[in-house]
Amino acid sequence: MTANPRTGTDAPPEERTGTDVPPGAPPYRVGRARSVLRVVAIASCLPYIGLKTAWMAGSRLGIPDGSPLLDGGTALAVANGATVLMDGGVVVLALLLTRPWGLRVPAWLLVLPMWVASGLLLPIMTAYPVQLVVRLLGGGGPVGEGRSQTFLETWVFGVVYGGFIVQGLALGSLFALYARERWGHLWRGRLRDLPATPTAPALRATAVAAASATLVPGVTHLLWATGSTAGLEPARAADRTSDFYVLEAVSLLFVVVTAVGGLLLAFRRTGGLSLRLPLVLAWCGSAQMACWGGWLSLAGLMGAGDAADRPTAATTVTYAVQMLAGALVVTLGAYFLAERAAASALSARGELDESRGS
Repeated sequence: MTANPRTGTDAPPEERTGTDVPPGAPPYRVGRARSVLRVVAIASCLPYIGLKTAWMAGSRLGIPDGSPLLDGGTALAVANGATVLMDGGVVVLALLLTRPWGLRVPAWLLVLPMWVASGLLLPIMTAYPVQLVVRLLGGGGPVGEGRSQTFLETWVFGVVYGGFIVQGLALGSLFALYARERWGHLWRGRLRDLPATPTAPALRATAVAAASATLVPGVTHLLWATGSTAGLEPARAADRTSDFYVLEAVSLLFVVVTAVGGLLLAFRRTGGLSLRLPLVLAWCGSAQMACWGGWLSLAGLMGAGDAADRPTAATTVTYAVQMLAGALVVTLGAYFLAERAAASALSARGELDESRGS
């Protein structure tokens, strides 16, 4: 077997065909761990997809009498169909991350849906276990307490959120393994080893703008987490439980994570810090702020028929600025990695030309 000219290995071309696979990388092979994670990720989608499909078919499984879901009409059916497609996207991602043809997918076509999935799943993965612990310690009633008790049966939340947590863990593990294979060379080293680049001033300006923008959602989530009702919709203010406070505290945590991740990447003052840490912080924080903020904005608009549920100016501005801050940080991270990839490719090309010349 001849060496694959695109990878420098003896792997056949169909095993290693990513356009940004580093030279000398080993052949892409799916081990048992990845196969198990793929099965787990796909299986964890079934409860949610099954429930949504049943509801679209007219079933009232898990929906109590008097629930507004019974009067959702066409808008609710469309929303259910859209969320089924979104969860079905997890199945596609699980396959893409564990098959050799997944390396042929352009980076943005994989990274963008993974970033969105991270932003939607991370708040649930972090907040829901804490909410359960708080309830066990007597800090609040079960899911479904108050107005939301007429929305869905309590067991539905456990089944759905439990499935989301398993999805996030399995899909996140698969993506980490995939990213290490395809792009691991881009985040090796420490912050102090990063060279000065022409885009450094622009990255710093972007990081400062993003950190400044996080002040708006940061202050708002801090107020709500500590008991203030300023800017809250009347319905949410009346329906606060321990779950609400936990979710607001988690949202505040992600605001801090986003600002810190962006500033570390741009200013690089902590020289001994591994490059992976600020990249992980920027990824998780920007995804949660942008995607969760967008999801809550959309949910607020869909429930705007009741005056008590209508988004206030404060919530609208909070989520809009939250999305802006997340978008700025992910843009900063994307430019940073693109610059690293270009430098890596240029270095590899120079080494190749030098070896040919010798």
